[in-house]
Amino acid sequence: MKTKKMTAVVAMLWWAVMLGGVAMPLARGSSIDQSPQAVEKWFEELPHAKEKLTKLHFYLHDNITAQNPTAIQVAQANITSKSPTMFGATFVLEDPLTLGPDPSSKIIGHAQGIYSSVSKEETSLILILNLVFTHGKFEGSTLSLLGIDPILHQYRELPILGGTGVFRLARGIATAQTYTFNATTLNAIVEYHVLVIHY
Repeated sequence: MKTKKMTAVVAMLWWAVMLGGVAMPLARGSSIDQSPQAVEKWFEELPHAKEKLTKLHFYLHDNITAQNPTAIQVAQANITSKSPTMFGATFVLEDPLTLGPDPSSKIIGHAQGIYSSVSKEETSLILILNLVFTHGKFEGSTLSLLGIDPILHQYRELPILGGTGVFRLARGIATAQTYTFNATTLNAIVEYHVLVIHY
């Protein structure tokens, strides 16, 4: 019975994240008009728009055991505690994104989503992330990522599937590299280099 409840919780969280990236309003403070009329007008003008490449660089702070955790475990499989890769462990996160690696560096947004351990052979996560920009040039816009993150590899490519605000119809690659990882606390700082094509 407990497993069925956990499965239901994970399914609800999955849909909340998926629908959140599609139907939820933009981050607070957005100056981008999201009304149906404004979006329709944007699409009508799209044939005249030019694509541009934007480069982003920031740090994600994933704190599982901190005093104020930014990621919490919400589910696990019957075998998770015996698995060397924590297979089946599922976390929900709202990790701060900062300009520099120091936790006190300026926050430009948050990564909101879910990650789960999906491999029995290596430590590999599936990431379902919305990068929500709350400060700076891209305030009120988001990028959506979905991909496999083999966290022990030096570089990991994650596809950008879309976005909102200035990143409508975005596509690109986010390259993750672990900046620091504490094997005792499981807290990590991950450096991201993002290349995104948008209009």
